[in-house]
Amino acid sequence: MTDTSNTASIRPAPVEIEPNRTRSRGTTICWIALAVLLAWSWGPAEMSNWPHLFSDSGNMAQYAREFSHPDFSDWRYYAQEMIVTLQIALWGTFLAAAFAVPLGVLSARNMAPWYVVQPVRRVMDACRSIHELVFAVLFVVAVGLGPFAGVMALFVHTTGIFAKLFSEAVEAIDARPVEAIRSTGASRIQEVLFGVVPQVMPLWISFTLYRFESNVRAATVLGVIGAGGIGQVLFESIRGFYYPQASAMLIIMLVTVSVLDFLSQQMRKLFL
Repeated sequence: MTDTSNTASIRPAPVEIEPNRTRSRGTTICWIALAVLLAWSWGPAEMSNWPHLFSDSGNMAQYAREFSHPDFSDWRYYAQEMIVTLQIALWGTFLAAAFAVPLGVLSARNMAPWYVVQPVRRVMDACRSIHELVFAVLFVVAVGLGPFAGVMALFVHTTGIFAKLFSEAVEAIDARPVEAIRSTGASRIQEVLFGVVPQVMPLWISFTLYRFESNVRAATVLGVIGAGGIGQVLFESIRGFYYPQASAMLIIMLVTVSVLDFLSQQMRKLFL
């Protein structure tokens, strides 16, 4: 007689076919919906103009010819304006990080009551949802043309971003160190300083370094509306059809951002 118990023990487990079919059906529906949305937006987005990118009679061909001969004759002036852009991004990022530390803690559900968390989050949502360029226009009207308007625009927008990222880091902490500090009779501020901040500080520094890189690029764009820095000079050069000079400025910007990216990567390795 055969041992049916051994046969039953090696029988393969039943395969769950229905969940796989449901998942596959959902994926197919998503791809079809994406195709429909792309087809629907083709006309309004004027995607039919893509041949102009490669046409000899189009503007892109002229841009390519003019930008292929960068003029570095005024490179000292361009470098000076690039430094101003870096200073705008530095101050905007620093102020945002400083204000986002308390706001991030107040936005964390595990650190503050709901009647504090919700209002703070809504204010931060407003700061984050409005683009830096809009804030820059408002601050240019309020404080005049110049780098300070760019600093304030980056500060307000980046504070909303940092507050969200910082609060999410706080909500993911290990609660045991905080409870241990609380059991000693420490105040709420001491719980945050000695139980929360040491756990989230590496992430906060990483977020700040990454956002500083982004703010350098954003500060360049803000120069278009008169917020100072190399963006303002670049816009004036393009508007005046000085494409070789604009090409030189773009190269300087590219080198600067690449150097910042390398340096921030090395700094993140020290903290993470």
